[in-house]
Amino acid sequence: MASNNNTTYRIFEHISDVDISEQDIMDYDPKVLEKLLIDHTMSNKAREEAQDPQKVVNIFWATSDYEHSVLDEQGNVIEEGFRYDDEIKPENITGQFRNVIMPRVLKDKEAQQGRTKDKAEVFTPSWVCNAQNNLIDEEWFGRRDVFNREITLEDGTHTWIPTEGKIQFPEDDKQKTWKKYVTANCLEITCGEAPYLVSRYDTTTGQPIPISHRIGLLDRKMRIVNEHVESEQEWYAMAEKAFKHTYGYEWQGDNLLLAREALLYTYIEYFIDKFNPKDADGNYLLGSEGRLRVPSRNKIINAAWWISWNLWQMDGLKMVVPNSCEKAYETNLFGEMVKVECTACKEGKMEGHAGVHCLVRDWNKKKDKGWKSKPGEDPHSRPWQKIKFSSLFNGKQQETEDTEEDDCEL
Repeated sequence: MASNNNTTYRIFEHISDVDISEQDIMDYDPKVLEKLLIDHTMSNKAREEAQDPQKVVNIFWATSDYEHSVLDEQGNVIEEGFRYDDEIKPENITGQFRNVIMPRVLKDKEAQQGRTKDKAEVFTPSWVCNAQNNLIDEEWFGRRDVFNREITLEDGTHTWIPTEGKIQFPEDDKQKTWKKYVTANCLEITCGEAPYLVSRYDTTTGQPIPISHRIGLLDRKMRIVNEHVESEQEWYAMAEKAFKHTYGYEWQGDNLLLAREALLYTYIEYFIDKFNPKDADGNYLLGSEGRLRVPSRNKIINAAWWISWNLWQMDGLKMVVPNSCEKAYETNLFGEMVKVECTACKEGKMEGHAGVHCLVRDWNKKKDKGWKSKPGEDPHSRPWQKIKFSSLFNGKQQETEDTEEDDCEL
C-alpha cells in the first residue's frame, strides 16, 4: 500500500489537467480505476448466471477505433483487448497504453472527423451548454442570470461572467431550498464526455475552465454545496447527494470512461476549492504539512462507485446494453442455445427489446417487505435499489423521498 502522503500522488498534482491520466488513478489506488470501469448491468447479469456475487464485468469499447491503431513496443498492431466487443481492462489503458484514451479534442483531426461521420459524435461548445443550462435554472428559480450572465465579446466570442456572492434562493418556498436544488434529479442523454454535467474544459477547444467559471449542472450543485456547508462531514454528505442525483448515459466505452473520470476529478476539485485557502491571485496555499487538503481515500473510492452507477453504457433508443439484442440467446426444448429474434428491433419499436435492459440505481429506495435475494446477488449491495431504466418510461417506478442518511458500499 502506498503512503498516505498526498504529495506523492500525481492525481492531486495534476488534478486540473484536461487529459486525465488513467495511470495516475491506478498509481493512487487500483480500486478507483476498477470501479470507474465497472458495467453494473452486465455484472448483475453475469452474477445471476454464475451465481457468484463477486463476478464483475467492465464497460466495453463499443467502437472499432482502437482495433488497428494500438501498437506494442516493437510497433506491431495489437488487436486483442481493443476490439469492438472487448471489455476495457486496466491493463488496456495504463503502462505502455496510458495514452490510448484521450478527450476527443486532443485526438488528431482525422480521428475526430471519422467519429463524427461514423458515430454522429458532435460535441457542444461550453457557451451553448451554459446557455441551455441557464434556461433550466431560469425555470427553477423564476429569474434569469442565477449563476452567470452570458455575454458576446466584440470579436463575436460567446462567454459568460459568473455571478458574485452567494446564490440566493426564493424565500418562504420549501420546495426551492438549496438542499432541494442539490437533490433534484438531472440526466444528460448521450452524454459523451458529459459537458452538460461538468465543465472542466471546453470539449470543442480543449481550453481548461477554472472552477469559478464552470457551468455544468453538477458544477452548479457543487457551487451551492460549497457555499452552504462548513465542515468536511457535512460536505461529504451533501456532495454525495449531489452526485447520486446526477445521471448520464453513453454508447461508446471510451467516452463513458472520460465522463466518469471527469466527474471524479470534479468531486476532488470542489473539495480542494472548499477546504484550502487561496492567496490574492487565487492560488491554493499549502497547509502546515506542505500539502493540499484532499478527500480521504475511502471517500474517493466511494465516489468512483456512485459515478459508475450513475453514468452507464446504453443504447438510448432501445434502453439496453449496446448491441445486446444481436447477442440474445435462449435455451430451447432440446437444451440447445438458439438466437432470439428481437421483434422490437425488427419493428423499430422503443420497448420490448430482447437485449440486456440497463439497470440504474434509486439510491433512496427502501427494501420492500418480503424481499428476497436472487442467485448471485449480494444483499449487502442493496439490490432492491437496482431498477430497469426502461421502467421509468413505463410508469412502473414510483418516486422515492430523499433521506438524510444514505451510506454507500465499497
